[in-house]
Amino acid sequence: MCTSVASRPDADARRLQPLARLTMALSVETESHIYRALRTASGAAAHLVALGFTIFVAVLARPGSSLFSWHPMLMSLAFSFLMTEALLVFSPESSLLRSLSRKGRARCHWVLQLLALLCALLGLGLVILHKEQLGKAHLATWHGRAGLIAVLWAGLQCSGGVGLLYPKLLPRWPLAKLKLYHATSGLVGYLLGSASLLLGMCSLWFTATVTGGVWYLAVLCPVITSLVIMSQVSNAYLYRKRIQP
Repeated sequence: MCTSVASRPDADARRLQPLARLTMALSVETESHIYRALRTASGAAAHLVALGFTIFVAVLARPGSSLFSWHPMLMSLAFSFLMTEALLVFSPESSLLRSLSRKGRARCHWVLQLLALLCALLGLGLVILHKEQLGKAHLATWHGRAGLIAVLWAGLQCSGGVGLLYPKLLPRWPLAKLKLYHATSGLVGYLLGSASLLLGMCSLWFTATVTGGVWYLAVLCPVITSLVIMSQVSNAYLYRKRIQP
């Protein structure tokens, strides 16, 4: 009699186990759908914000109106639009090139990064020439220093990307380590570029034209894209990749 009574809770527990597993599976699947939807929405927002910010700066600068006018347009094109698109190429939820193979997307990424570097170098060269014509000091502001570091970092990053395009050039380095280091370095470079843009929006040129709520909205643009890129890169590499000893 005692044995029969004691066995009932065990039998009930065994009957409830499949239901508990099903509930847990549904919960995980729902969370996964919500997570993917949020990543897709954030990626779409990054595309729109990067493009909108670049157009806004271009309209504000009116390229061609002066030598300096090309500097903000080229720098926003490099660090806001091209670099953002280059990094989002690998996003499984928000990439505009999902139909391409991994190798094809890697080549598109390198082309976009190279274009960003060329725009940044041209923008840097033009502002140096502009300051020379006015007799102004170079690297006198935090914006200028951060911009120079960001451009140099972008150059090193593009050089490092060659090793991933052609792994045979670095046979002693495991490909997994190269990808992890390149992704981490690229994230740092992107944040440096965003910091340069933020400091540029504190310059006299920008604040003399853009004030009030519009200025705060403009400042939010690099912040939003940086948060999205940080999330994308972290989830793709820093949290999932594990270097084998």
